[in-house]
Amino acid sequence: MSESTAVRVDPSNERMLKAWDGDDGLLWAKRAQRFDNGVAAYRDTFFAAADVGPADHVLDVGCGAGQTTRDAARLATAGSALGVDLSREMLGVARRLAEAEGLSNAAFEQVDAQVHPFAEAGFDVVISRHGSMFFGTPLAAFSNLARATRSGGRLVLLTWQPSRLNEWITTFRTVFAAGGEVPSSDLALSDPVEVGRLLASAGYVDVRCTAVNKPMYFGEDVDDAADFIVEQHGGRLSEVDEATRAGAVGVLRADLAEHQTGRGVFYGSAAWLVEARCP
Repeated sequence: MSESTAVRVDPSNERMLKAWDGDDGLLWAKRAQRFDNGVAAYRDTFFAAADVGPADHVLDVGCGAGQTTRDAARLATAGSALGVDLSREMLGVARRLAEAEGLSNAAFEQVDAQVHPFAEAGFDVVISRHGSMFFGTPLAAFSNLARATRSGGRLVLLTWQPSRLNEWITTFRTVFAAGGEVPSSDLALSDPVEVGRLLASAGYVDVRCTAVNKPMYFGEDVDDAADFIVEQHGGRLSEVDEATRAGAVGVLRADLAEHQTGRGVFYGSAAWLVEARCP
């Protein structure tokens, strides 16, 4: 039995396990610092809402390479931070960085947070920076997280607003459609009304969604940004001819040039800061 199949996942999350414990996870582990830099502008707002105290026990869902877990561990000096994810590769990066930073109160586990038997009421704060949008059965997942949170404990999420409000999503989808049909679907948890209903059904109260708009970083210059974006999204061009592929990359580079600033290449992004409490 492989390590991937040894992870207990809900059947609705098997596709996510295959992706994140496969090629997607390998790429995100390789480019961990770049992905963290991309959304760094949200960091202060996110942790101000999380309000992690020195003695808190924090659960970080979909922690990836562990930047937010390590940030939480630095705040919870007499507590702990547990990061969970489906990707062995990213968790390996997270463990190495936590060890290098001397964070003995940070730990990481490869689990499916939708079904993992966390200790009941074992956490004071549950956080997820763009990691909560991938559950196969969101109600079951958030119900499990609510069960793992103490009375009065907090849930703080960052999720993306609708795609049309995220310049980077609409631009890259159009570029890599290469003249074909442009995907128009939104990522999960992009509708604040639906998020409110979902979390209330899972047992949370005082649900609040606040719009937060920040510039998103993609590279120090056009060459750097293009290499990164093509590496991440270029697979969408795998079935087109070389001329079409070259044309799409040329369009991308021209658009990146229009977004070049003295601090790097930035696109507009729009997220929801979701806050809720366990009664």
